[in-house]
Amino acid sequence: METTKVLVEEDIVIVGAGIAGLTTALGLHRSGTTSLITGPQTSTISFKEQGKNEIRCVRRHIMLEALASELSSDTIKYLSKVVAIEETGFFKILHLSDGTTIKTKVLIGCDGVNSVVAKWLGFKESAFTRRCEIRGCAEYKNNHGFEPKFMQFFGDGFRAGVIPTDEKGIYWFFTWNPTSEDKDLEHNPAKLKHFALDKLEKIPSDVRSIIENTEVDNFFLSRPRYRHPWELLFGNISKGNVCVAGDAFHPMMPDIGQGGCSALEDGVVLARCLGR
Repeated sequence: METTKVLVEEDIVIVGAGIAGLTTALGLHRSGTTSLITGPQTSTISFKEQGKNEIRCVRRHIMLEALASELSSDTIKYLSKVVAIEETGFFKILHLSDGTTIKTKVLIGCDGVNSVVAKWLGFKESAFTRRCEIRGCAEYKNNHGFEPKFMQFFGDGFRAGVIPTDEKGIYWFFTWNPTSEDKDLEHNPAKLKHFALDKLEKIPSDVRSIIENTEVDNFFLSRPRYRHPWELLFGNISKGNVCVAGDAFHPMMPDIGQGGCSALEDGVVLARCLGR
């Protein structure tokens, strides 16, 4: 059975609908660019400086939903992985897994740590750190009673942090240097919970209760990745009409809480530049 190829032409294609990708798309729409599908020009919004810096914990899926809701429904094409990129003169041709072919004047890679666009630019695969991280979110039926403060804890070979997301939710993380004995944790959320509680037995009981109250299904293990600084300084961040942003450009350790912020900044700066 042959796959039918569909050719689509666009001025700008953003690969990846994460924080960086959606922010860039929304910034471009608000700066006065026009959708090639729907036609009408979008509105512009001015931002005023607040004069103060804030620390806030925002749930990723809520942020993504908020950004996506400001875009027209036909802006985002889901479940369409880019499998190949080729050049034809000034244009770039994207081949998608569903058989669609997209011809674009500008290509922006916001497709995460395994970015196809970054690989096309010549970036090496992002490197794994020596640490692992367990993170989760405790959901309470009533007010959890914790103040809106970010609490950090340091111990023998580990670092942990706790911050409320709202009156009924609390996000937490625990990062440590794993040993060969920790291999069986990855696919066993129950063991992850037991492991975290065991390592954090000396933290205040009210904070420990947050992890105890976290459902097993809300435990996640990851191996953080990053790029070496010299790759960012001397690598091909952009090449002609192709560039990368967000985790595709500079993946960060999640426990420093800057990955999403930097992705937002990337999108705003890119939208300003392209909007001109």
